[in-house]
Formats: sequence, C-alpha cells, structure tokens
Amino acid sequence: MSTLIQNVKTSFQKAFEYPASHLIQAPGRVNLIGEHTDYNDGFVLPCAIDYQTVVAASKREDSIVRVVSVDYQDAVDEFDLKEEIAFSQDKMWANYIRGVVKCLVEKGYDIQGVDLSVSGNVPQGAGLSSSAALEVVIGQTFKVLFGLEISQAEIALIGQKAENEFVGCNCGIMDQMISAEGNQNHALLLDCRSLETQAVAMPSDLSVVIINSNKKRGLVDSEYNTRREQCEEAAKTLGVKALRDANMDMLTAKLSELDETVAMRARHVITENDRTVEAAIALAEGNIARMAELMAQSHASMRDDFEITVDEIDSLVDIVKGVVGEQGGVRMTGGGFGGCIVALVPPQLVDAVKQAVEEKYQMLTGLEASIYVCQASKGAGLIESDAL
Repeated sequence: MSTLIQNVKTSFQKAFEYPASHLIQAPGRVNLIGEHTDYNDGFVLPCAIDYQTVVAASKREDSIVRVVSVDYQDAVDEFDLKEEIAFSQDKMWANYIRGVVKCLVEKGYDIQGVDLSVSGNVPQGAGLSSSAALEVVIGQTFKVLFGLEISQAEIALIGQKAENEFVGCNCGIMDQMISAEGNQNHALLLDCRSLETQAVAMPSDLSVVIINSNKKRGLVDSEYNTRREQCEEAAKTLGVKALRDANMDMLTAKLSELDETVAMRARHVITENDRTVEAAIALAEGNIARMAELMAQSHASMRDDFEITVDEIDSLVDIVKGVVGEQGGVRMTGGGFGGCIVALVPPQLVDAVKQAVEEKYQMLTGLEASIYVCQASKGAGLIESDAL
C-alpha cells in the first residue's frame, strides 16, 4: 500500500500546494460464499481484502469540495456544498464521491469543504467492489475530518444509497458493509435483512486467491433483473416475504405451482442460504474439508440451478480444484456471466495453483487470467494524521 500512499500524498501536494492532514483507506472485498442471497434478505460471507482505495484529505474553511483522482491522470472535480450537488455527465468517477457527499448533506451532518486526492489498487471491473471502496472511503473521510457521530453501518448504507439513487446502480448492501466493517483475518457473516454482522475468524494457514477469468461479462444487468424477478415470483407463490423465509420442504410442497425455471432459482437461493450459515461455522472451526464441500456445492448450484456461470469460469474452478483437492475450496464469486472465482488455498499450494492456471486456462479458453493473492483485511479507517 506504500506506493498508493505516496501517490495520493504527492498528488495532493501537487494539486493543492500544501500537504494533506489525513490519510484514510477503505478496502475492496471478495464474497467467499452466499451468491444472489443478498436481495433475498439472506446471508453472505465476504471478507475485506488487502487492496484499497486511499484518500489524502484536509479540511477547508469554506463549502467547496475539491477532488483530484490519481487514477484518471489527476483529473479534477469541484463542487459547492451550498449548491445542489448534481450528477456529472463527463466524469463518471466523480459521481460516487458526489453521491456520498450529497447523502451526508441531506442527512443533516455538519460538514464543510475539503480537499481530497483519491487513488486505489482495487482492480476495476473484476467484481472486487472498487466502487464500494470509493464510496466508503469518502464517508469515512468526512467522519474522521469532522468527528461525525456516524456508525460504520451508516457509512455503508450511505454508500449504497449513493450508488442506488445517485449513480443509478441497484446494488445490495454487502459490498459497502464489508468495506466499512471488515476485521483483520476475519470474514463477516452478514444478515442482509437485519444488517447484523458476526466476525468469523479465518484460518491463518489459508490464502484468499482471486482469479479473474477476464471473460467479458455480457448480459449481467438484464439477467440479474430476471433472476430477481424469478426469486420474487417464487417467494410470492411460497407465501413468504422473501426466499430467506423459505425452506426445501415448502418448495417441494409447491413445486407443481411453480414454473420449472423459477423453482430452480428458488432452490439455489434456499440451499445457498443454508450453505452460507454452515460455512461460517466450518470456517470458524477450521474445518477446511467441509468448507471445500460447501464451496463446491455452491458452485454447482450457481451453474445448474441459477445458471450464471460460463465455460471459462467452470474451467478455472476445475483447474484450481485439481490442485487443492480437499485442502481448499473454490467457486465462482460475484454476479456471474464472467468475472472471478475465489479460492481458499494453503500457502504452500499457491504457486502450484498459479502454475496450473497459467499452463491450462489460456490453452482451454484463449484468455489469460489475472491472479490476486490476498489476505482478509480490516475495514475502513484512518491510516495516519498530523495528530498521530
């Protein structure tokens, strides 16, 4: 992270001609298990990763917010808290920042102008939540600079609201919540209905390996919306508020009333919820063989019942499974139709996994994968300030 810190400090000094007073970070995330359960009021089990978005910041005496983005060739954005904060048509990156600040203003928090420099090393477009890390780090920055009485969960909710209502992307709460509340060396079991969280210790002898298939993700938005509609239809037929409240007996009893595809979608969500809760227990107990089974079942369910994997993703999962066996787990992670897989891998097998992917994946698919070896990391917070 030191290069990141140096970059934002240098960029801040260059843009504003004085040194920043504070450095704040928020991490990206990967979901270990619990896919498409979030909008069904269910459970997810993500962990924050050691790829972050970092902000160098200082308070101003007026109501002007000035932002410089290191990752967009030091592009600059500026707006006034006393005026309507509008959507920027020509700087998409700036809207995540504008949206969060707008929410803080609307909620009545006592804030004033700031100077910010922003940079991140969360890979964009890989499904590791670079947008949530950006939203959360902005909320965290205002919390730190102005001593706001605001919980980490509220920062997450503001980030989600900004993305839903200002940016216009209908995401769930998982990404922002894990970025705001993550714990070092822990995953987080999140109840997407109550927003209650439970830290789950990760075995110290496991690396989190994320492999991006680099398969261009087609159909995601339309298929995602279709899946949501199918889940809502199933819940209605089963007479429950959300599929979180259903079980397999209820589904079996109503099979004749459900469209076959809708029944498959419901089966995935119901079983995935159960797997996620059980995975939290297996992980906490260090039962890697059980975790490996649950991740394999999750992947099969996404492939066969929810139908969101693609050949490239299935190939990657098979390659990694061939190396780790029962010593680690592997599954697709994220919305589907491309994107990434996540694997829990003993450190001594990481090089063998990399080698197997490099040797076999391109030959099978014509694509080259990107591999990220991570550790479960802490959530958003202050890195350093003048006062430290």
